Amino acid sequence: MTKETEYAIEVDKLTKRYGDLLAVNDISFTVRKGEVFAFLGPNGAGKTTTVEIIETIRTPTSGKVTLLGMDVTKKKHDIVHRIGVLPQGFSSFDRITVRETIQYYSRLFCVNTDIDGLIELVNLKEKAKEQYKYLSGGLKQRLGIAIALVNDPEVVFLDEPTTGLDPRARREVWEVLQGLKEKGKTVFLTTHYMEEAELLADTVAIISKGKIIAMGSPGELIENNAHYQVLTLKSVDEKAFEIVRKLGFEPVRNNHRNIRIMVEHTGDVLRILNTIKDAGALYLGLDVRKPNLEEVFLKLTGEALSNGPVGEREAE
Repeated sequence: MTKETEYAIEVDKLTKRYGDLLAVNDISFTVRKGEVFAFLGPNGAGKTTTVEIIETIRTPTSGKVTLLGMDVTKKKHDIVHRIGVLPQGFSSFDRITVRETIQYYSRLFCVNTDIDGLIELVNLKEKAKEQYKYLSGGLKQRLGIAIALVNDPEVVFLDEPTTGLDPRARREVWEVLQGLKEKGKTVFLTTHYMEEAELLADTVAIISKGKIIAMGSPGELIENNAHYQVLTLKSVDEKAFEIVRKLGFEPVRNNHRNIRIMVEHTGDVLRILNTIKDAGALYLGLDVRKPNLEEVFLKLTGEALSNGPVGEREAE
């Protein structure tokens, strides 16, 4: 298989400067055709700048970006017809229906769209005659995804597609995104939700201060960067907390008076529990698990992903 057919996106030594600000610092990565690629980073890390260069919106200072085998600085006209984009804060016309909205954008792009197929893909069949202004946030996002697909793109860029949605609406959007993968679309996803990346992504790239600092499948990132387990003791008393500290661990108490302890070996879990039991201290339950992607992200970047206002962007 040739490189051109294997990869939808190739980024090679990409750099972008804004005056003295080095927003993107010599990064390289590839996105395979048909995969969900999640791009993670705190605000100001260089995510938006990188994505907008790939989408042909911005020009790089140096380096090369290839999309579907075409140089993004030379083939913009050819590229834009083969990609779909859902920007942050998507909105449409209040007084037209779901069906009319998709029809409008289909005509705008001068394409012959399977409107019924799109409505079904994003699970809006029962809302096809509903005006945009009456849709919930989750339904609006699903309509936005449909609009990003009106030209039947090969690569779809989704910028924070579930920001501001309640958990149920978020999961409904996730179902739509999984449907895109099943249809063979390449999905480039930026998100603040680690659970979203862990569930949907084949590959995750973490960018911090303009540099990609880790990349791999969610499982690989966790396996390679978190050589410990997390023991949570539920509803523990002060005696148990002090016992754990005296054993040489660093317990952390959360808002529910539970404590979390990082342990490197399974034997440490048994030692902690047996010592607490022997001392007559109490705990009501326990949980032992591997770290999740969010904890790995925090370890690598030293920052938590912000759930700040929609539209908060890197330097323009």
